[in-house]
This record gives sequence, structure tokens and C-alpha cells, in this order.
Amino acid sequence: MSTPNNAFFESVMRNFDKAAPHTGLDKGLLHQIKVCNAVYQINFPVKMDDGAINVIESYRVQHSHHRLPTKGGIRYDNNVDQHEVMALASLMTYKCALVDVPFGGAKGGIKINPKAMSEGELERVTRRYTAELVRKNFIGPGIDVPAPDYGTSGREMAWIMDTYQTLKHGEIDAVACVTGKPVTQNGINGRVDATGRGVFYGLRRCFEYEEDMKKIGLTKGIKGKTMVVQGLGNVGSYTALISSVEGGVKVIGIAEYEGSIYDPNGIDIEKLLEFRRSTGSIVGFPGTTTLETRTSALELECDILVPAALENQITAENAPRIKAKVIAEAANGPVTADAEEILISKGILVIPDMYINAGGVTVSYFEWLKNLSHHRFGRMEKRFDQNQNERFAQLLEEMTGKKINELERNFLTQGADEVDLVRSGLEDTMISSYDQIRKEWISNSNGISMRTAAFVVALKKIGSDYATLGIFP
Repeated sequence: MSTPNNAFFESVMRNFDKAAPHTGLDKGLLHQIKVCNAVYQINFPVKMDDGAINVIESYRVQHSHHRLPTKGGIRYDNNVDQHEVMALASLMTYKCALVDVPFGGAKGGIKINPKAMSEGELERVTRRYTAELVRKNFIGPGIDVPAPDYGTSGREMAWIMDTYQTLKHGEIDAVACVTGKPVTQNGINGRVDATGRGVFYGLRRCFEYEEDMKKIGLTKGIKGKTMVVQGLGNVGSYTALISSVEGGVKVIGIAEYEGSIYDPNGIDIEKLLEFRRSTGSIVGFPGTTTLETRTSALELECDILVPAALENQITAENAPRIKAKVIAEAANGPVTADAEEILISKGILVIPDMYINAGGVTVSYFEWLKNLSHHRFGRMEKRFDQNQNERFAQLLEEMTGKKINELERNFLTQGADEVDLVRSGLEDTMISSYDQIRKEWISNSNGISMRTAAFVVALKKIGSDYATLGIFP
């Protein structure tokens, strides 16, 4: 029986197959890259608050061991199944390769509705799931490192870390067994907004290529462009907030579970988030029009559409009605393979998920490095840099005979905090990765899509890793 998750998995496989002929890699090697190396299904009992015993269905998939550890989030959702987790794990492998993060891909999923559970029930589920992963050696700083995903957050990651430390007492790098932890629990500054910030950096880089923008009827530069966002979770909210505040983008439409809203003059995202926290809904936000359905905003006329919810949101059924010029896949697999063909035929540029939402795994990598090094980024050099810069400022004043005002002095002399270094590393990653994809995209004489170009770049890098290991010629 066909399900949305089967369709998602098949869509990922189809996209792989489109790219494979352009890589020049051996068919056997391509098959090895394509398949999931290890699939672990776990069913375990958990006692609920009312005393009932529920058997929880869960998964952990390690797609590729060409580099270790494997890396990927854990999602809590009622629709989780093996095909979805396999598809997501596959995308993680290609995503990590694309942004030069030295991990193999993995993913986890627990088939529950977290909103219907108490905090105590969620903690028991999380800790038992972690214990099962430890039992089968499916988690560890050098083995497999989970992270948050849909339905999970830093809270669940802290529970995972604590459970792992309890079961692996004395392991010096134990805190690196999971990323996305709260900063107070060995996390890293800048991780919470990393995926949304990465979406912004990727979009900004895309809009810097004037010749590409001309082809789709837009001008160079992201400032002043209109945006519609689907999903106001972590990724969607930060994408909208950062794009509007730092990039000068006008967010004109928002789609959420409870409905969708529109305001051609722009929506104040900070005020909207506060409104939703107090009312539980985006519907009725002052100055906005409520649209017919919760997906209606996807079909608004805009420059940029950011689907940041779940997979399979733009399909062959609604793709003909999409009016955006650029689609940035902030969620995993929001555009089906059939829909993408329709969108491309309409001249719409689709920036693929495996690139545009890679900010999360990039900063997770930084957190993993921080945990292994056992010190905060910037701790060693911040004061040294600040003192050096202060000397330069004093020298400048002496040479020019002019005084630098306090604002200018602070700007010139500040040393980098951890969050500054994290964002700098993320920005560099998103820029260099986009340029690699674009080079493959525009140089291919067969007119491949940007998604296919991204797959080609990733597969070539993975193939090179296998060749280096001597496993394949």
C-alpha cells in the first residue's frame, strides 16, 4: 500500500537516480552509497501516567558508514515509519557531504504524538529509547550522534546525554554523544537558530548572482523581496525573523496548522510569535487577512516561498498553482519529485533541502567539536584579540590625531564570542557550498536541476571518500 512516507522515500531514490549518471562513479559504488547500511527497529514498553503500559514503535537508521560517526536527528511524530526514517537518513548522508561535515548520515524516529504526552511520559520514552540504542551500540561520540528534529528539542537531547552518561560512566567524551543540547548542558551558542539562519545565508548568496536572478525575473539582492513561510516552528520562525530583521525581506504570508494569513504590507514576525504564544493561533493577528485553508498561503504571489513544515507539501496537485519565483526547502522533502518537474517547467528555482537546511547539522558539528575539545570556542583567543585590536585603535588615534568615539572603538576592538565564531563558520559553509552546487549546475550541458547538481556534488565527494579508503577503485 502506498503511503506519503513511501512516496517520500521513493522521491529521494528518484532524485538519486537522476544524479547518478552525471557522477562518473562505478555502478557498484553508487549502489553502495544508495542503500541504508543499518536499520534498527525497536519496540519497547513504557508505563504511562495512568498506569497503562504502551508499546512504543521506534527506529534508528544509519545510512552510510563511509565516515564516522553517523549523524542525524530524532523525530517524535505519529506518522513515523521505517520508510520515512530511511529517506531522512539518506538525505543526511548527502547533506553532510555537501557542506563538508565529516559524518555519515543517520536518522531516528519514535512513533508518538508528543503533544498528547506529559513531560514525565516523554522523559521515560526518551530515556528508554536511548538505553536501547546503547544496548545495540547505536549511539556514541564516535559511533552515532543524534540531534533534535520535528517534535524534539534541547530538553530531549539533555535526557539522552544524561542517560548515556549514566550507562557509560567515566567515558571522557560522553557529552559528545548528542548535539542540540541546551547551552547550560554542554550545548553551543547559536545552535537554536542555526537552521533558520542557514536558510537565510543560503538565500542571500543565491540572490547575489545577478544573471541567475534575471532568468527568473528578479533583481539582484535579497533586500525588499517578498516571502511566504509555511510552518512557524524553530526553522520557519527563525528563517522569517532573521530574513526580515537582518535581510530586509518583507514576509507577507504565513501558513500554519491552524490556518494561514496574509498581509501585503508585511507581517511583524516578532509580534506574530508573541500573539501566537498568547492565543495559540496565528489566525486573527491584527492587520492580516485569514485565507481559505491552512495551505492557501503556499499559492500566494511572492518572490520566495519557504516550506518549513513537513515533507510532501508541494505535490503534482498544487504545484501548477505555485506563484513563487524561488522555493527554499527549509523542511526535508517538502517538494515531491513530480512537483519539482512542474515547478521547473514554470521557471521556478528550487533550492534543495539537502543544502538549504544544512545549517543545523553544520552547527551540530561545531558543538561536537566543542564537546571533544572540552572548552568553549573563543575562550583562548577572545581577550588576546581584543587587546591587540585596542592597541591598533590607540595607534590609529596617535597617527591621525583624531579620537575614535565609543561606538566605533567597541566595533573595532571587540573579540569574537562563541556565537560570533559559530555564525561566521555557518555563513562561510553556506556560501562555499552554494558556490559548489551552482558551479555544477551551470556547467552541466544537460540542463540539470539545482537539486540534481547538489546530489552530483555530494555523490562525487562520497565516492572520493570510498576511493581514498581503497574499498572501491
